[in-house]
Amino acid sequence: MGKRLFVGNLSFDVTEDDLRAAFEPYGATEVVVPTSETGRPKGFAFVEVADGQLEAAISAMNGKELQGRAIAVDEARPRPAGGGGGGSRGGGEQLTVAQTLLGFSRASRRS
Repeated sequence: MGKRLFVGNLSFDVTEDDLRAAFEPYGATEVVVPTSETGRPKGFAFVEVADGQLEAAISAMNGKELQGRAIAVDEARPRPAGGGGGGSRGGGEQLTVAQTLLGFSRASRRS
């Protein structure tokens, strides 16, 4: 099993194939470029490299120009427990800070 890299500051035009080719000397096996709901790349990616190649890939590729942008390369960190951020996307009514501090609840707002 390889080690996972985080690659940031990517041009929106960079493809998984571009990254695979750039990281091929370090044993790139898997490349994932996350996209938004509209299908637009988010400007970062994850690249899995061979076990012994993590430090070499970071040293060689961090700050290197790829399609006109200096990319940032570092070891990927696991997601914190509890999932990612993002705001509330649910329906339902939201309470203001003042209402919360005064002890209001969603149920009390409906009555």
